[in-house]
Amino acid sequence: MYLGQGVTAYAYAYFAPSIIKTYGNDVIKTQLYSIPPWAAAFFISMLIAFLSDKLRHRFIFAIIPMLIAMAGFGILLNVHDHHKVQYGALFLVAGGCYSAMPVLICWFSMNLGGHRRRSVGTGWQHGVGNIGGIISTYSFLAKGAPRYRNGYIISLSFLCFSAVMAIVYLLAALYDNKKRDRAIANGTIDLQALPEEELEYMGDLAPTFRYAY
Repeated sequence: MYLGQGVTAYAYAYFAPSIIKTYGNDVIKTQLYSIPPWAAAFFISMLIAFLSDKLRHRFIFAIIPMLIAMAGFGILLNVHDHHKVQYGALFLVAGGCYSAMPVLICWFSMNLGGHRRRSVGTGWQHGVGNIGGIISTYSFLAKGAPRYRNGYIISLSFLCFSAVMAIVYLLAALYDNKKRDRAIANGTIDLQALPEEELEYMGDLAPTFRYAY
């Protein structure tokens, strides 16, 4: 999940000024016009984080920003002569990409029981996600200006990949929760035979642990 977001987030961070410059702005205006999408992304990410925490739900608040970012990349991929529309699409891309990332980080870390598994797991998550920076570097090449078709297609593809992985992760969490419920209900697992210390050590592998979604 996080790898797909890493590609799009790094791509936007690296190349947003280059994209804005193709709209005919000078260097100063290019830098100034780069600020509003970042500001919008900040407020959107704060809103998404607040609602996700208040409603105690992660999946929907990860998918919705992804869909918003997909819409932005779709506009950039198909609209070439309307700079205001293209600039508006940058708001969708930034707001979507940078709102989904913290939700995915929170969602994954919540489902890692115990501080040992959580510390190692989140480290792996960030490590794999940062590989996206390498991919994004070769997505928006100078020869692709001003349309950057390949860059938009690559970013959109990784967004779709991230969304599919989020759906798979959700289904896996639901399946495993139901499997553990059935095991306890059928008496396959005797919770009385498992000391509390062992359950704590098992972390998210413990039969009493339930994955969040």
